[in-house]
Amino acid sequence: MSANLNATPSANRTHIALYGRRNAGKSSLINAITGQQIALVSSVAGTTTDPVSKAMEVPGLGPCVFWDTAGFDDVGELGELRVQKTLQTIEKADLALLVFSGESSEFSLETGWLEKLRARKLPILAVINKTDQFPSELLAEQIRKQLNLEPFQVSAKQGDGIPELVQALSRALPAESGAETITGKLVQPGDVVLLVMPQDAEAPKGRLILPQVQTIRDLLDNRCIVIGTTPEQMPGALAALNRAPSLIITDSQVFTEAAALCPKDSRLTSFSVLFAAHKGDLKAFCAGAEAVDRLHPDSRVLIAEACTHAPVTEDIGRVKIPALLRKKYGQSLHIEIVSGVDFPEDLSSYDLVVHCGGCMFNRNYLLSRIERAAAQQVPITNYGILLAKLKGILPQIELPI
Repeated sequence: MSANLNATPSANRTHIALYGRRNAGKSSLINAITGQQIALVSSVAGTTTDPVSKAMEVPGLGPCVFWDTAGFDDVGELGELRVQKTLQTIEKADLALLVFSGESSEFSLETGWLEKLRARKLPILAVINKTDQFPSELLAEQIRKQLNLEPFQVSAKQGDGIPELVQALSRALPAESGAETITGKLVQPGDVVLLVMPQDAEAPKGRLILPQVQTIRDLLDNRCIVIGTTPEQMPGALAALNRAPSLIITDSQVFTEAAALCPKDSRLTSFSVLFAAHKGDLKAFCAGAEAVDRLHPDSRVLIAEACTHAPVTEDIGRVKIPALLRKKYGQSLHIEIVSGVDFPEDLSSYDLVVHCGGCMFNRNYLLSRIERAAAQQVPITNYGILLAKLKGILPQIELPI
């Protein structure tokens, strides 16, 4: 496999999740689709416990992440926990495969899971596996009638029907939604774009953080002229140009400094604001920022990070945003911080949710969090939007909407 393809961030891959009963052949199906033994296969029901993700490059599908999940008929105390973990993958999935085998003809659980998947508006394919071992026509007819899906009949072991299934997966891939590119609505070919990127303790040694890397690549794809600088060197970078840059993209934590130096002919935005549109719902984040004006010393705020890095002294989510909020509303303001996949089901006790840019999440996963907050009528905003609001420069910020 090409190292470049393998290096595609999981957040930028299509997430394909497989669901079904124990021993339906989900793991063997992943192996057959990818042409590699990447999932553990056993005749013992319940071999797959926690959901396992594997990034792959499949001809016809491109960069993908396959989710191999525990059977949703798992039993016992541990089984219930495994089913809950499997349920959580629905929020990450871009496309779902419901896998059956002729060993079972019960549909009550499949119907319930189908409703959960359809509630997320996911493309769904039904697959009958193990057609080399069990008759499938009766099962296929039941799936058509009870689930309103036309099943693909395959044998992962023999390889029968796998090419047709891959073609169907390619046709079912969801169309791009949200911002087509990170910066495409803000730039034209030939535009000079200045990136202001602090290299502090939060920046990984010898590397740029992922939003910066992805934005640079996006600007190059849009045939822009890209110039990078640190906040300290921003005056020198501007002086070195024979005209003001069309766009300045800054790290949100130095919004105020960048805004003060921004030429009148330049537009200003931030990496976090760009990712708010690219990964999430920018209108919802802007509306959520208005809730800042309704906070009070006893309010509860949830800060959610996609990353699970160890906190550092300059950390924007764990240190800088809490400090700004407490400076405005007092030390009694209750702030809770979660990271990674930790995100409460019940948000009703919070007055505001503040989310990071979500560069480590795929779009569906971040949208699921925004939808959860909306369903519970809890305002949600984004790091960059919140910082611009708190610093009084939100009207100056270029929003890609």
